[in-house]
Amino acid sequence: MAGGDTRKGAKAERTAAPHLPVARVLVEVPLPAHLDRPFDYLLPDRLDGAAVPGCRVRVRFSGKLVDGFLLERRESSDFKGSLLWVERVHSPEPVLSPELLELARAVAARYGGMLSDVVRLAIPPRQAKVEKEAPSEPVPPPARPSGEAWAVYQHGGSFLDAVHAGRTARAVWQALPGEDWPTRLAEAAATAASAGRGAVIVVPDHRDVQRLHAACAELVGDDGVVALVSDLGPAERYRRWLSVLRGRTRVVVGTRAAMFAPVRDLGLAVVWDDGDDLHSYPQVPYPHARDVLTHRAHASGAALVVGGFARTAEAALLVQSGWAREIVAHRDQVRAAAPRVTAIGEDDTQLARDPAARAARLPSVAFEAARAALRAGAPVLVQVPRRGYVPALACGDCRESARCRRCAGPLALPGGTEDGAPKPAACRWCGAAEAAFRCPSCGSRRLRAVAVGAGRTAEELGRAFSGVAVRTSGGGEVLESVPAGPALVVCTPGAEPVAEGGYGAALLLDGRTLLSRPELRASEQALRLWFAAAGMVRPAKDGGRVVVMADSSLQQVQALVRWDPAWFAALELAGREELGFPPAKRVAAVDGTPEAIESLLEVVEMPATGEVLGPVPIGEVDEEGNSERERVLVRVERTEGRALATALHEAQAVRAARKAAELQVRLDPLELL
Repeated sequence: MAGGDTRKGAKAERTAAPHLPVARVLVEVPLPAHLDRPFDYLLPDRLDGAAVPGCRVRVRFSGKLVDGFLLERRESSDFKGSLLWVERVHSPEPVLSPELLELARAVAARYGGMLSDVVRLAIPPRQAKVEKEAPSEPVPPPARPSGEAWAVYQHGGSFLDAVHAGRTARAVWQALPGEDWPTRLAEAAATAASAGRGAVIVVPDHRDVQRLHAACAELVGDDGVVALVSDLGPAERYRRWLSVLRGRTRVVVGTRAAMFAPVRDLGLAVVWDDGDDLHSYPQVPYPHARDVLTHRAHASGAALVVGGFARTAEAALLVQSGWAREIVAHRDQVRAAAPRVTAIGEDDTQLARDPAARAARLPSVAFEAARAALRAGAPVLVQVPRRGYVPALACGDCRESARCRRCAGPLALPGGTEDGAPKPAACRWCGAAEAAFRCPSCGSRRLRAVAVGAGRTAEELGRAFSGVAVRTSGGGEVLESVPAGPALVVCTPGAEPVAEGGYGAALLLDGRTLLSRPELRASEQALRLWFAAAGMVRPAKDGGRVVVMADSSLQQVQALVRWDPAWFAALELAGREELGFPPAKRVAAVDGTPEAIESLLEVVEMPATGEVLGPVPIGEVDEEGNSERERVLVRVERTEGRALATALHEAQAVRAARKAAELQVRLDPLELL
C-alpha cells in the first residue's frame, strides 16, 4: 500500500497506463519490520512499455525519492486512498527475475528476515554504463568431459550421468586425500553446461575461487565461466553478474555472494567445505551458502553437491535423512591415497632431545618426520592454531591465566626486541607492558606459554632446521602456493598454500588449543582444519606423514588417524540430537539488552515445541553478575523451524511499531556460546 498524494502541485495531468496500471514495488530502503511488505504505486502511461516485472524504478517514499524493484503489475490495489506515481524506470532490465524473487522470499522466511535485506544481498548495485553495453552472444555449450576420475567413487559416474540428463541428484561428496578437487568440480560443472544448463559453485575464499576458475576455464573456456567475488570493482562485478542473468555464461564460481547468482536453468549447485564459517553471510538475515543452495536445488530440481575432505553434522543429516546420497571411495582406495597419521600427546617427555626442536615444541616423532621429508626434497607444512608470537600466557607454577593489572586483559608476548632484549609481556587489550608480573593466586613470577603463535614457531623452527627456508602464511600475508623443494611452511589454519607435488609431511601443533575452544562446533572445526591440511600431504606409499599433537584416544583424533570423517560426523550429529542443538533442532539466538529481550518474549507466539534457554550475560559482567547485553536461545523441533522464524519476525514487527530497542536475531548461528 501507499499513502495519498497530498503534495501541492501534484501532476494531475498524468494518465495511468491503460493495462495493469498498479505497480507493486519493493522499496530499496532500510525499513522497520512492521513495514516489511511491497507498496502500491500508479504507473503513468509514458512508462508502460519499460515497466516490466523485475526492473528498477524510482518512487517517492516518506517524502523522498528512492529506488525500488517492480515486483508485479495489477489492475487494482487494495489500498483505498490515492496512490503515488512511479516517477521513473531506470532500465527495462528485469534484474529481479521470478526465480530470484522466489529465492529471496524463501531465504527471508527461513531466517526470519526481511525481503528487502535479502534482495540487497542478491543483486549488486546498478551500473548504468555497464547496463547499456551491447549484450554478447551466449557461449556455446562445451563438450562433455569424460569424468573418469569420478568413477573412483561409489555412485560418482552415475551422479555425472544424472547431472547431464537433468535428473535430480543430491550428493555429499567425500574427497579422497590429495584429490584435485577443483578439477573434479569443474568436470561436474562442465557436464551440466554441456547439456545447456547452468552451474553455481561456492567456495570459502578467493584462493579457492582462483583455482576453481582456472580448472573450469580449461573445460568450458574463458568465456564460459565467471568468478563473482567481493574484491571486484562495482562495474566489473555488475558486468559479470549481468552476463549470467542474460544467459550468456552458464558456469559461476565464487564466494558466498555467488549463492544468489541468477543462473538460467540451474542444473548443478555445489558448496565446497561447507563447515567453513566464511560461508555464513555476516549481514542480516545471516544466510548460509549451504542452506541457500540446498533450497535452490530442491526448488529447481537441480543436482546438489556438498563436498569436502571433512564432513559437517549438517551434511551428515542430509545423508541420514535419505535426502542425499554419499559419494565416497572404497576403504582400500582411501588407505592407498592417505598419508600415515600419527597422534602424539602434548606431554613434555615426548619432545625431541634437540634443544632447538624442544623450543619449537616438536616431539621426536614430528622432528624425525620433518627431517625425512626435507631429506626427500619435499616441503613440510606446520599448522599453528594462532597468529603472532606468544598470544596467550599463564602462570608458570599454578597455570592460572596471566592478566593485566590495569584492565584484567590477557597478557601475551608481542615478539621482537627492545634495546637488544626481548620485549616484555604486554596486555592484548590496553597494550600496557608488564615487566614485573606476579601471579595473584600463588605469587609466582614465572610465565609459561599457553599457546605459541605462528611467528614464534617459525623462529624456533628456523633454529631447529638450520639452512632450511622457512615461509609463513597467515593473517594479511597468505601464500597462494609454494614450489617443490625442501622448505618449512608455517601457517595458521585455513592459510595453507598449495605445494607443487604435495607436502612430504604435515605437523599439526597445539591440537588442544583447537579442541578446547568453548564452542559447540569446536571438535568439528578442529577436525575440518586437520583434514584440510592432511589432504595436501603425499600418500603414505610416497613417504607422506602427518603428526598431530593431540591425545590419540580422542574421537576426533581417531577419525583423522583412520581417515574416516563420515564416522565422526555421525557421532557429532548423534550428540547434537541428544543435546537438542542444530542441525537436530532449529535454534534462534537473540542478543540485546535485558529489557529488550524481555519485551520480545512477552509478544512472541512460540511454536508448540518452543523452549527458552537463558537469558545469560554476554560481554563484560559487573561484580553482581549483570551485563548490559544478554543472550537467550529459543529452540524448536526441526519441523517447526519455519514457524519459529515467522514468530520471531512477527514479534519484531510488533516491537518495531512500538519503537522498542533493537535486537539481533540469528537462526542456527555458528556460535551459540
